[in-house]
Amino acid sequence: MTQTISDQLFNLDLIHKYDKAGPRYTSYPTAPMFHSGVEASAYGACLDRAATVDAPISLYLHVPFCDTVCYYCGCNKIATKQRQRAVPYVEHMIREIHLLADRLGDRREVSQLHWGGGTPTFLSQEQFRTLMETMRSRFHFLPDDVGEFSIEIDPRECDAAMVALLRELGLNRMSMGVQDFDPAVQKAVNRIQSREETLHILTEARKQGFQSINLDLMYGLPLQTIDSFDTTLNTIIEFSPDRIALFNYAHLPRMFMPQRRIDEAQLPSPQQKLAILKHSIDKLLGAGYQFIGMDHFAKPEDELTIAQREGKLYRNFQGYSTHADADMVGIGITSIGYIDGTFVQNNKTIDGYYGAIDDDKFAVFRGYRLSDEDHLRRHVIMRLMCDFALDFSVVEAAFGINFRDHFSAELKDMAEMAKDGLLDLDPKGINVHTAGRMLIRNIVMPFDAYLREKMEGVTYSKVL
Repeated sequence: MTQTISDQLFNLDLIHKYDKAGPRYTSYPTAPMFHSGVEASAYGACLDRAATVDAPISLYLHVPFCDTVCYYCGCNKIATKQRQRAVPYVEHMIREIHLLADRLGDRREVSQLHWGGGTPTFLSQEQFRTLMETMRSRFHFLPDDVGEFSIEIDPRECDAAMVALLRELGLNRMSMGVQDFDPAVQKAVNRIQSREETLHILTEARKQGFQSINLDLMYGLPLQTIDSFDTTLNTIIEFSPDRIALFNYAHLPRMFMPQRRIDEAQLPSPQQKLAILKHSIDKLLGAGYQFIGMDHFAKPEDELTIAQREGKLYRNFQGYSTHADADMVGIGITSIGYIDGTFVQNNKTIDGYYGAIDDDKFAVFRGYRLSDEDHLRRHVIMRLMCDFALDFSVVEAAFGINFRDHFSAELKDMAEMAKDGLLDLDPKGINVHTAGRMLIRNIVMPFDAYLREKMEGVTYSKVL
Protein backbone atom coordinates (compact mmCIF):
# COMPACT_ATOMS: atom_id res chain seq x y z
CA MET A 1 0.00 0.00 0.00
CA THR A 2 2.80 2.42 0.93
CA GLN A 3 4.64 1.74 -2.31
CA THR A 4 1.46 2.43 -4.28
CA ILE A 5 1.01 5.79 -2.55
CA SER A 6 4.66 6.64 -3.19
CA ASP A 7 4.39 5.76 -6.87
CA GLN A 8 1.30 7.95 -7.16
CA LEU A 9 2.99 10.83 -5.34
CA PHE A 10 6.06 10.59 -7.54
CA ASN A 11 4.90 10.24 -11.13
CA LEU A 12 8.07 10.98 -13.08
CA ASP A 13 6.34 11.76 -16.37
CA LEU A 14 4.04 14.31 -14.72
CA ILE A 15 6.92 15.80 -12.74
CA HIS A 16 8.95 16.34 -15.92
CA LYS A 17 5.93 17.97 -17.55
CA TYR A 18 4.87 20.27 -14.72
CA ASP A 19 7.99 20.91 -12.63
CA LYS A 20 8.76 24.57 -13.21
CA ALA A 21 9.73 27.59 -11.15
CA GLY A 22 7.10 29.18 -8.94
CA PRO A 23 6.37 30.70 -5.52
CA ARG A 24 6.18 28.67 -2.31
CA TYR A 25 3.01 30.58 -1.33
CA THR A 26 3.89 31.22 2.28
CA SER A 27 2.00 34.42 1.49
CA TYR A 28 -0.35 35.72 -1.15
CA PRO A 29 0.33 38.09 -2.73
CA THR A 30 3.95 36.93 -2.63
CA ALA A 31 6.86 39.07 -1.40
CA PRO A 32 7.83 40.45 -4.86
CA MET A 33 4.55 42.39 -4.76
CA PHE A 34 5.52 44.25 -1.59
CA HIS A 35 6.14 47.97 -2.16
CA SER A 36 7.36 51.05 -0.28
CA GLY A 37 3.86 52.55 -0.15
CA VAL A 38 3.30 50.61 3.08
CA GLU A 39 5.64 52.07 5.68
CA ALA A 40 5.86 52.88 9.40
CA SER A 41 2.84 55.19 9.70
CA ALA A 42 0.64 52.82 7.68
CA TYR A 43 1.75 49.96 9.91
CA GLY A 44 0.88 51.98 13.00
CA ALA A 45 -2.63 52.52 11.65
CA CYS A 46 -2.95 48.77 11.05
CA LEU A 47 -1.91 48.06 14.64
CA ASP A 48 -4.43 50.58 15.96
CA ARG A 49 -7.25 48.86 14.10
CA ALA A 50 -5.95 45.42 15.08
CA ALA A 51 -5.95 46.41 18.76
CA THR A 52 -9.76 46.23 18.79
CA VAL A 53 -9.90 42.63 17.51
CA ASP A 54 -10.29 39.62 19.81
CA ALA A 55 -8.44 37.04 17.69
CA PRO A 56 -5.01 35.78 18.88
CA ILE A 57 -1.67 36.87 17.43
CA SER A 58 1.55 35.16 16.43
CA LEU A 59 4.95 36.70 17.21
CA TYR A 60 8.01 36.10 15.02
CA LEU A 61 11.50 37.13 16.17
CA HIS A 62 14.37 37.17 13.69
CA VAL A 63 17.92 36.76 15.00
CA PRO A 64 20.19 37.26 11.97
CA PHE A 65 23.58 36.27 13.40
CA CYS A 66 25.45 33.08 12.44
CA ASP A 67 28.87 31.97 13.65
CA THR A 68 29.63 30.39 10.25
CA VAL A 69 28.01 30.51 6.81
CA CYS A 70 26.37 27.44 5.33
CA TYR A 71 26.99 27.80 1.60
CA TYR A 72 23.49 26.61 0.58
CA CYS A 73 21.71 29.18 2.76
CA GLY A 74 19.36 31.77 1.27
CA CYS A 75 18.24 33.27 4.59
CA ASN A 76 18.86 36.83 5.71
CA LYS A 77 21.83 36.54 8.04
CA ILE A 78 24.96 38.25 9.35
CA ALA A 79 28.01 36.00 9.60
CA THR A 80 30.15 36.99 12.57
CA LYS A 81 32.04 35.49 15.49
CA GLN A 82 31.67 38.72 17.49
CA ARG A 83 29.03 37.82 20.08
CA GLN A 84 28.95 41.41 21.33
CA ARG A 85 27.15 42.42 18.14
CA ALA A 86 24.03 40.84 19.63
CA VAL A 87 24.00 43.32 22.54
CA PRO A 88 22.66 46.38 20.65
CA TYR A 89 20.46 44.12 18.55
CA VAL A 90 18.69 42.72 21.61
CA GLU A 91 18.32 46.23 23.02
CA HIS A 92 16.59 47.36 19.82
CA MET A 93 14.35 44.30 19.74
CA ILE A 94 13.22 45.09 23.28
CA ARG A 95 12.41 48.65 22.24
CA GLU A 96 10.48 47.34 19.23
CA ILE A 97 8.49 44.99 21.47
CA HIS A 98 7.47 47.95 23.63
CA LEU A 99 6.54 50.02 20.55
CA LEU A 100 4.34 47.19 19.32
CA ALA A 101 2.72 46.53 22.68
CA ASP A 102 1.97 50.24 23.17
CA ARG A 103 -0.09 50.20 19.98
CA LEU A 104 -1.62 46.73 20.21
CA GLY A 105 -2.47 46.79 23.89
CA ASP A 106 -3.03 43.62 25.90
CA ARG A 107 -6.37 42.52 24.48
CA ARG A 108 -5.03 39.96 22.02
CA GLU A 109 -3.46 36.76 23.33
CA VAL A 110 -0.30 35.24 21.86
CA SER A 111 -1.13 31.77 20.55
CA GLN A 112 2.06 31.27 18.55
CA LEU A 113 5.69 32.35 18.89
CA HIS A 114 8.54 31.52 16.55
CA TRP A 115 12.25 32.32 16.83
CA GLY A 116 14.00 32.20 13.45
CA GLY A 117 17.27 33.22 11.91
CA GLY A 118 20.15 33.17 11.33
CA THR A 119 20.86 31.25 14.49
CA PRO A 120 18.62 32.24 17.44
CA THR A 121 20.92 30.50 19.94
CA PHE A 122 23.69 32.89 18.92
CA LEU A 123 22.17 34.87 21.81
CA SER A 124 23.26 34.23 25.39
CA GLN A 125 21.02 32.67 28.03
CA GLU A 126 20.67 36.06 29.71
CA GLN A 127 19.59 37.68 26.44
CA PHE A 128 17.00 34.96 25.83
CA ARG A 129 15.63 35.38 29.32
CA THR A 130 15.41 39.16 28.96
CA LEU A 131 13.58 38.99 25.63
CA MET A 132 11.12 36.32 26.76
CA GLU A 133 10.39 38.12 30.03
CA THR A 134 9.88 41.37 28.13
CA MET A 135 7.38 39.78 25.77
CA ARG A 136 5.51 38.05 28.58
CA SER A 137 5.33 41.32 30.52
CA ARG A 138 3.68 43.11 27.58
CA PHE A 139 1.55 40.35 26.00
CA HIS A 140 -0.74 37.63 27.35
CA PHE A 141 0.53 34.21 26.25
CA LEU A 142 -1.81 31.24 26.00
CA PRO A 143 -1.02 28.37 28.38
CA ASP A 144 1.80 26.04 27.45
CA ASP A 145 -0.53 23.16 26.57
CA VAL A 146 -2.45 25.34 24.10
CA GLY A 147 0.06 27.72 22.55
CA GLU A 148 2.66 26.81 19.94
CA PHE A 149 5.98 28.36 20.95
CA SER A 150 8.88 27.24 18.76
CA ILE A 151 12.51 27.91 17.93
CA GLU A 152 14.94 26.99 15.16
CA ILE A 153 18.06 25.32 16.56
CA ASP A 154 21.52 24.71 15.15
CA PRO A 155 22.78 21.81 17.32
CA ARG A 156 26.32 23.13 16.92
CA GLU A 157 25.23 26.32 18.70
CA CYS A 158 23.32 24.79 21.60
CA ASP A 159 23.90 22.70 24.72
CA ALA A 160 21.87 20.98 27.43
CA ALA A 161 21.77 24.11 29.61
CA MET A 162 20.35 26.20 26.76
CA VAL A 163 17.70 23.55 25.99
CA ALA A 164 16.66 23.53 29.65
CA LEU A 165 16.44 27.33 29.70
CA LEU A 166 14.38 27.50 26.53
CA ARG A 167 11.89 25.04 28.00
CA GLU A 168 11.83 26.94 31.29
CA LEU A 169 10.99 30.12 29.35
CA GLY A 170 7.97 28.41 27.78
CA LEU A 171 9.20 27.23 24.38
CA ASN A 172 7.63 23.86 23.61
CA ARG A 173 8.56 23.07 20.00
CA MET A 174 11.93 22.82 18.29
CA SER A 175 13.13 22.64 14.69
CA MET A 176 16.70 21.53 14.04
CA GLY A 177 18.70 21.87 10.86
CA VAL A 178 20.49 18.73 9.68
CA GLN A 179 20.47 18.79 5.84
CA ASP A 180 22.78 15.76 5.47
CA PHE A 181 25.04 13.73 7.76
CA ASP A 182 27.46 12.66 5.03
CA PRO A 183 30.92 14.13 5.85
CA ALA A 184 31.80 14.91 2.23
CA VAL A 185 28.51 16.72 1.66
CA GLN A 186 28.90 18.63 4.91
CA LYS A 187 32.38 19.77 3.91
CA ALA A 188 31.13 20.86 0.47
CA VAL A 189 28.47 23.12 2.03
CA ASN A 190 30.54 24.22 5.06
CA ARG A 191 28.25 22.71 7.69
CA ILE A 192 30.12 20.16 9.78
CA GLN A 193 27.61 18.64 12.18
CA SER A 194 27.93 15.22 13.75
CA ARG A 195 25.24 12.66 14.33
CA GLU A 196 26.17 12.65 18.03
CA GLU A 197 25.75 16.37 18.70
CA THR A 198 22.42 16.38 16.87
CA LEU A 199 21.13 13.39 18.83
CA HIS A 200 22.36 14.98 22.06
CA ILE A 201 20.19 18.10 21.58
CA LEU A 202 17.21 16.04 20.41
CA THR A 203 17.50 13.81 23.49
CA GLU A 204 17.77 16.82 25.80
CA ALA A 205 14.72 18.42 24.17
CA ARG A 206 12.68 15.28 24.80
CA LYS A 207 13.99 15.06 28.36
CA GLN A 208 12.89 18.64 29.00
CA GLY A 209 9.40 18.02 27.63
CA PHE A 210 9.41 19.70 24.21
CA GLN A 211 6.11 18.62 22.64
CA SER A 212 7.21 18.46 19.00
CA ILE A 213 10.57 18.19 17.25
CA ASN A 214 11.17 18.79 13.54
CA LEU A 215 14.33 17.95 11.61
CA ASP A 216 15.22 19.71 8.34
CA LEU A 217 16.81 17.79 5.47
CA MET A 218 17.87 19.02 2.04
CA TYR A 219 18.23 17.14 -1.23
CA GLY A 220 20.18 18.30 -4.27
CA LEU A 221 23.33 19.29 -2.36
CA PRO A 222 26.80 18.71 -3.85
CA LEU A 223 28.14 15.15 -3.75
CA GLN A 224 24.82 13.67 -2.66
CA THR A 225 23.87 10.24 -3.99
CA ILE A 226 20.97 7.93 -3.27
CA ASP A 227 23.23 5.68 -1.20
CA SER A 228 24.80 8.50 0.82
CA PHE A 229 21.45 10.16 1.53
CA ASP A 230 19.94 6.79 2.42
CA THR A 231 22.39 6.61 5.31
CA THR A 232 21.22 10.02 6.51
CA LEU A 233 17.58 8.95 6.20
CA ASN A 234 18.27 5.81 8.24
CA THR A 235 19.70 7.97 11.00
CA ILE A 236 16.79 10.43 10.89
CA ILE A 237 14.23 7.60 11.06
CA GLU A 238 16.16 6.14 14.00
CA PHE A 239 15.95 9.55 15.72
CA SER A 240 12.16 9.45 15.11
CA PRO A 241 11.32 13.18 15.06
CA ASP A 242 7.65 14.19 15.04
CA ARG A 243 8.06 16.06 11.76
CA ILE A 244 10.53 16.09 8.87
CA ALA A 245 10.98 18.86 6.31
CA LEU A 246 12.65 17.67 3.09
CA PHE A 247 13.69 20.81 1.26
CA ASN A 248 14.79 21.16 -2.34
CA TYR A 249 18.16 22.88 -2.67
CA ALA A 250 17.66 25.70 -5.17
CA HIS A 251 21.00 26.77 -6.62
CA LEU A 252 20.59 30.50 -7.25
CA PRO A 253 24.10 31.97 -6.85
CA ARG A 254 23.12 35.27 -8.45
CA MET A 255 20.63 35.84 -5.63
CA PHE A 256 22.53 34.30 -2.71
CA MET A 257 26.25 35.06 -2.51
CA PRO A 258 27.28 32.12 -0.24
CA GLN A 259 26.09 29.70 -2.94
CA ARG A 260 28.86 30.97 -5.20
CA ARG A 261 31.26 28.91 -3.06
CA ILE A 262 29.52 25.69 -4.09
CA ASP A 263 31.20 23.77 -6.90
CA GLU A 264 28.43 23.40 -9.48
CA ALA A 265 30.23 20.41 -11.00
CA GLN A 266 29.56 18.52 -7.75
CA LEU A 267 25.80 19.09 -7.82
CA PRO A 268 23.69 16.03 -8.67
CA SER A 269 22.13 16.08 -12.12
CA PRO A 270 18.39 16.82 -12.36
CA GLN A 271 17.79 13.09 -12.87
CA GLN A 272 19.92 12.17 -9.83
CA LYS A 273 18.20 14.82 -7.76
CA LEU A 274 14.75 13.44 -8.57
CA ALA A 275 15.97 9.93 -7.83
CA ILE A 276 17.12 11.05 -4.38
CA LEU A 277 13.73 12.67 -3.78
CA LYS A 278 11.84 9.56 -4.90
CA HIS A 279 13.94 7.34 -2.65
CA SER A 280 13.41 9.72 0.28
CA ILE A 281 9.63 9.70 -0.17
CA ASP A 282 9.61 5.88 -0.30
CA LYS A 283 11.71 5.74 2.84
CA LEU A 284 9.70 8.22 4.90
CA LEU A 285 6.31 6.79 3.93
CA GLY A 286 7.62 3.31 4.65
CA ALA A 287 8.69 4.50 8.11
CA GLY A 288 5.12 5.60 8.87
CA TYR A 289 5.32 9.32 8.18
CA GLN A 290 2.45 10.97 6.34
CA PHE A 291 2.91 13.47 3.52
CA ILE A 292 1.45 16.80 4.68
CA GLY A 293 2.24 18.80 1.57
CA MET A 294 5.07 20.22 -0.54
CA ASP A 295 8.10 19.14 1.50
CA HIS A 296 6.63 18.31 4.93
CA PHE A 297 6.10 14.90 6.54
CA ALA A 298 4.65 14.18 9.98
CA LYS A 299 3.70 11.26 12.17
CA PRO A 300 0.01 10.26 12.09
CA GLU A 301 -0.57 11.59 15.62
CA ASP A 302 1.20 14.92 15.02
CA GLU A 303 -0.77 18.17 15.26
CA LEU A 304 -0.12 18.99 11.59
CA THR A 305 -1.57 15.66 10.48
CA ILE A 306 -4.61 16.10 12.71
CA ALA A 307 -5.12 19.71 11.57
CA GLN A 308 -5.00 18.65 7.93
CA ARG A 309 -7.47 15.86 8.56
CA GLU A 310 -9.83 18.35 10.24
CA GLY A 311 -9.42 21.06 7.56
CA LYS A 312 -7.66 23.43 9.98
CA LEU A 313 -4.18 23.50 8.43
CA TYR A 314 -2.70 26.88 7.49
CA ARG A 315 0.42 28.28 5.82
CA ASN A 316 2.50 31.29 6.78
CA PHE A 317 6.14 32.35 6.49
CA GLN A 318 7.19 29.56 8.87
CA GLY A 319 5.53 26.93 6.64
CA TYR A 320 2.56 24.80 7.69
CA SER A 321 0.85 25.81 10.92
CA THR A 322 -2.16 24.93 13.06
CA HIS A 323 -3.02 28.51 14.06
CA ALA A 324 -5.09 29.75 11.13
CA ASP A 325 -6.76 32.66 12.89
CA ALA A 326 -3.65 34.40 14.20
CA ASP A 327 -2.33 37.65 12.77
CA MET A 328 1.49 37.64 12.67
CA VAL A 329 3.70 40.36 14.16
CA GLY A 330 7.36 40.45 13.07
CA ILE A 331 10.21 41.63 15.31
CA GLY A 332 13.80 42.25 14.19
CA ILE A 333 15.43 42.97 10.83
CA THR A 334 13.78 41.63 7.65
CA SER A 335 10.93 40.02 9.65
CA ILE A 336 7.56 39.86 7.92
CA GLY A 337 4.20 40.29 9.59
CA TYR A 338 0.57 40.09 8.53
CA ILE A 339 -1.99 42.14 10.40
CA ASP A 340 -5.24 43.95 9.59
CA GLY A 341 -5.17 42.49 6.07
CA THR A 342 -1.70 43.92 5.38
CA PHE A 343 1.74 42.37 4.92
CA VAL A 344 4.63 44.39 6.35
CA GLN A 345 8.38 43.81 6.31
CA ASN A 346 11.06 45.36 8.50
CA ASN A 347 14.20 46.95 7.10
CA LYS A 348 16.70 44.42 5.75
CA THR A 349 19.81 46.26 7.00
CA ILE A 350 20.82 46.45 10.62
CA ASP A 351 21.66 50.16 10.35
CA GLY A 352 18.26 50.93 8.85
CA TYR A 353 16.57 48.91 11.57
CA TYR A 354 18.52 50.60 14.35
CA GLY A 355 17.86 54.05 12.89
CA ALA A 356 14.09 53.59 12.84
CA ILE A 357 13.89 52.16 16.35
CA ASP A 358 16.20 54.89 17.70
CA ASP A 359 13.66 57.41 16.38
CA ASP A 360 10.84 55.49 18.15
CA LYS A 361 9.41 54.47 14.80
CA PHE A 362 8.51 51.10 13.38
CA ALA A 363 11.22 49.71 11.09
CA VAL A 364 8.79 48.74 8.31
CA PHE A 365 10.09 49.67 4.86
CA ARG A 366 7.64 47.92 2.56
CA GLY A 367 4.48 45.84 2.52
CA TYR A 368 1.20 45.17 0.76
CA ARG A 369 -2.43 45.85 1.72
CA LEU A 370 -4.71 43.18 0.30
CA SER A 371 -7.72 44.05 -1.84
CA ASP A 372 -10.97 42.08 -1.68
CA GLU A 373 -9.81 40.15 -4.75
CA ASP A 374 -6.49 39.38 -3.05
CA HIS A 375 -8.29 37.98 -0.01
CA LEU A 376 -10.40 35.76 -2.25
CA ARG A 377 -7.42 34.39 -4.16
CA ARG A 378 -5.39 34.01 -0.96
CA HIS A 379 -8.18 31.87 0.50
CA VAL A 380 -8.39 29.66 -2.60
CA ILE A 381 -4.63 29.14 -2.75
CA MET A 382 -4.38 28.52 1.01
CA ARG A 383 -7.11 25.89 1.10
CA LEU A 384 -5.75 24.02 -1.91
CA MET A 385 -2.23 24.06 -0.46
CA CYS A 386 -3.45 22.75 2.90
CA ASP A 387 -6.50 20.60 2.13
CA PHE A 388 -5.76 19.43 -1.44
CA ALA A 389 -9.43 20.13 -2.08
CA LEU A 390 -11.76 23.08 -2.55
CA ASP A 391 -15.54 23.29 -2.16
CA PHE A 392 -16.85 26.01 -4.50
CA SER A 393 -20.00 26.55 -2.40
CA VAL A 394 -17.95 27.40 0.71
CA VAL A 395 -15.96 30.01 -1.22
CA GLU A 396 -19.11 31.40 -2.82
CA ALA A 397 -20.82 31.79 0.56
CA ALA A 398 -17.80 33.50 2.10
CA PHE A 399 -17.03 35.89 -0.77
CA GLY A 400 -20.36 36.35 -2.58
CA ILE A 401 -19.21 35.13 -6.00
CA ASN A 402 -20.11 32.51 -8.54
CA PHE A 403 -16.88 30.49 -8.52
CA ARG A 404 -17.06 29.06 -12.02
CA ASP A 405 -17.87 32.47 -13.53
CA HIS A 406 -15.29 34.38 -11.49
CA PHE A 407 -12.49 31.91 -12.16
CA SER A 408 -13.48 30.71 -15.63
CA ALA A 409 -10.02 31.44 -17.10
CA GLU A 410 -8.27 29.72 -14.20
CA LEU A 411 -10.43 26.61 -14.43
CA LYS A 412 -9.80 26.48 -18.15
CA ASP A 413 -6.04 26.58 -17.45
CA MET A 414 -6.46 23.61 -15.08
CA ALA A 415 -8.27 21.42 -17.60
CA GLU A 416 -5.06 19.80 -18.82
CA MET A 417 -4.02 19.03 -15.23
CA ALA A 418 -7.34 17.26 -14.78
CA LYS A 419 -6.82 15.35 -18.02
CA ASP A 420 -3.38 14.26 -16.80
CA GLY A 421 -4.84 12.95 -13.55
CA LEU A 422 -3.43 15.55 -11.16
CA LEU A 423 -6.89 16.56 -9.99
CA ASP A 424 -10.63 16.29 -10.49
CA LEU A 425 -12.63 19.28 -11.69
CA ASP A 426 -16.38 19.07 -11.29
CA PRO A 427 -19.25 21.56 -10.83
CA LYS A 428 -18.88 21.37 -7.04
CA GLY A 429 -15.16 21.79 -6.57
CA ILE A 430 -11.55 20.71 -7.02
CA ASN A 431 -10.07 17.54 -5.58
CA VAL A 432 -6.30 17.06 -5.89
CA HIS A 433 -5.25 13.45 -6.51
CA THR A 434 -2.24 11.86 -4.86
CA ALA A 435 -0.29 12.43 -8.10
CA GLY A 436 -0.93 16.17 -7.79
CA ARG A 437 0.19 16.62 -4.20
CA MET A 438 3.89 16.92 -5.02
CA LEU A 439 2.97 19.50 -7.66
CA ILE A 440 0.52 21.52 -5.56
CA ARG A 441 2.46 24.74 -6.20
CA ASN A 442 1.86 24.30 -9.92
CA ILE A 443 -1.80 23.53 -9.33
CA VAL A 444 -2.44 26.79 -7.45
CA MET A 445 -0.40 28.99 -9.80
CA PRO A 446 -3.35 29.70 -12.14
CA PHE A 447 -5.07 31.50 -9.23
CA ASP A 448 -2.09 33.86 -8.77
CA ALA A 449 -3.19 37.00 -10.62
CA TYR A 450 0.25 38.58 -10.32
CA LEU A 451 2.09 35.54 -11.66
CA ARG A 452 -0.05 35.88 -14.78
CA GLU A 453 1.49 39.32 -15.29
CA LYS A 454 4.93 37.66 -15.45
CA MET A 455 6.74 40.33 -13.50
CA GLU A 456 10.14 41.18 -14.94
CA GLY A 457 13.16 40.50 -12.76
CA VAL A 458 11.37 38.11 -10.36
CA THR A 459 13.08 34.73 -9.91
CA TYR A 460 11.57 31.66 -8.23
CA SER A 461 13.03 28.25 -7.48
CA LYS A 462 11.80 25.13 -9.28
CA VAL A 463 9.11 23.16 -7.52
CA LEU A 464 11.18 19.94 -7.22
